[in-house]
Amino acid sequence: MQTSRETQSGNDGQAKWAGEFPDKWIPEAFQELAQIAHSSSHPANWNLFSEKDPAQGVHLVLDGEVKLSMNSIDGRRLILRIAKRGEILGLASALSGKPYEVTAETLYPCKLAFVSRRDFLAMLARHPEVYQSLTEELSRNINSACEQLRTVGLAATVPEKLARLLLDWSENGQTTESGTRMRFVLTHGEIGEFIGASRETVTRTLSLFKTRRLVAFSGSMMTIPNKAALESYARC
Repeated sequence: MQTSRETQSGNDGQAKWAGEFPDKWIPEAFQELAQIAHSSSHPANWNLFSEKDPAQGVHLVLDGEVKLSMNSIDGRRLILRIAKRGEILGLASALSGKPYEVTAETLYPCKLAFVSRRDFLAMLARHPEVYQSLTEELSRNINSACEQLRTVGLAATVPEKLARLLLDWSENGQTTESGTRMRFVLTHGEIGEFIGASRETVTRTLSLFKTRRLVAFSGSMMTIPNKAALESYARC
């Protein structure tokens, strides 16, 4: 985990706040959100907050990706999902006042905007119409967590779990003549934390997938040549 960061606080204009979530707000609420938020840049592996920490506020992902995970007492970790640009982190805890339920850590260098819980709740009090968008955001988060738990808890084998994970990631991939292409820089250990498997098992399974031409790698990019073939492993 990094112990230092490059920070540049300030208010970002609406043009830089790309993403599906806040764009649904009415202009007045959106403008106020931008005014009370403070942006900062963080290196990879920077801890934004940990589960059971007091809820300080919310973080909006302006650029980069953040992994959200849960940890057991004995140190095992389950990665729930990767948050991307336009998503808001710590929303449930900010609304309820309860400690954070997950740990948020940057996967790549990121730019985020932080809004303190006090300012966030005050803004919502002035713009109650925003609650509909917040409800939709919470619903998406719950659905995503349920899908992840379904994969980890109900998939019978590691190949099935890994195939489901790769297919899920491929939904945001780039369609090319050779298949669906996406960035893939997670370590085998981190992939194991997504599906509840050891690093060694992930390595063996990915080797099997490559041998059977279910996936192909080129540097930090992965291609799925034939989704239908991979779906046979995922039992879709």
